[in-house]
Amino acid sequence: MGSVTPPHVVTIGDLRRIAERRLPRVVFDYIDGGAEREVTLRENCRIFDDVTFRPRQAVAAPPGDLATTVLGTPVRLPVLLAPLGSSRMFYPRGEEVAASEAGAAGTIYVLSTLSGCPLEDVRRATAGPVWYQLYLVGGRDAARAGIARARAAGYGALVVTLDTPVAGLRVRDVRNGVKELLSGGAAMLPFLPQLFLRPRWLLDFLRDGGLMDFPNVVPPGQGPLPYLDVTGALEQTTVTWKDLGWIRDAWNGPLLVKGVLTAEDARRAVSEGIDAIVVSNHGARQLDGVSPTLRALPEVVAAVGGRVEVLMDGGIRSGADVVKALCLGARAVLVGRAYAYGLGAAGAPGVARALEILREDLVRTLTLLGCPSIPELGPSYVDVPADWRLRRQDNLADVLA
Repeated sequence: MGSVTPPHVVTIGDLRRIAERRLPRVVFDYIDGGAEREVTLRENCRIFDDVTFRPRQAVAAPPGDLATTVLGTPVRLPVLLAPLGSSRMFYPRGEEVAASEAGAAGTIYVLSTLSGCPLEDVRRATAGPVWYQLYLVGGRDAARAGIARARAAGYGALVVTLDTPVAGLRVRDVRNGVKELLSGGAAMLPFLPQLFLRPRWLLDFLRDGGLMDFPNVVPPGQGPLPYLDVTGALEQTTVTWKDLGWIRDAWNGPLLVKGVLTAEDARRAVSEGIDAIVVSNHGARQLDGVSPTLRALPEVVAAVGGRVEVLMDGGIRSGADVVKALCLGARAVLVGRAYAYGLGAAGAPGVARALEILREDLVRTLTLLGCPSIPELGPSYVDVPADWRLRRQDNLADVLA
């Protein structure tokens, strides 16, 4: 593990810096970057500073109890690992590595459709619960086949991503030559030096098989979807509310939608029989200028009125961030970059350290708040800006009261 050891790695930001040193620029920026001017990317993190704590003093609170349930699944940590496509680019067998560490930490790993590892291998890699995130890449028949494989392998829930009718403009990826590096030929030559500047990563990448395909996307009569085809495939397979009917029938298990930011979509999701909602702006990688997710969370929580569980992702870099999201109504949170930095920095030890940092932060924050457990958190433990209450939903004031 080298330098990735306590006390040298104290924060998620420390893991980020180590990942930046180990990974080629094109790979690091794929993790680190956002859409267009990256306004929402910055706001996803900054918005947590607008929410302040209201601690209870002189309370003999025991060490914080982090246990809870998510859709009936017990977890020892209210932090799930979000689906990250192409994790095998960050570290060999990246999805299997991350899933294993999630299980060891007592939480849920969510596997992306656009994984570089077969979903069966990822399921076998962990003793913990796993969920499967669904894109419709490859068409409806390919999606049905992936759903059937996930069900047979023992995945516990299906997470349908709604916010990718087209890939966002990720300026860093364009400038780093992602398209040229994938297409090959003379056009890739100006972008190759960034790979050779990271020889250890390059050797690991080549030993792991080099450029992957997508083994969980297998259109009928074809092999796995090649890495090059993903952008065009996403544009041809927009998910609509009508699709949830056949997806539910094919899955026949707990169903979540990911990418909700408004009360209107939250209420529609409830009416469609969804079991849980993930408030998400896709890590600020799709439409720039949308609401940061913590800002959108109370509106969604108010709109569903307790009829379904609400989760949230986006901008979480500490246990204090997690607590603020839980106080505002999230059942649990998902983290993406926080563990991706760890994976890119050091593989399994890096992911383990990222989760340990969040766990330590959570326990310390709960103790300093005078709150004994995760289920007892609520809006009385935080203050939010006054203008957060001035929204269209009549019952939002009750959530933030």
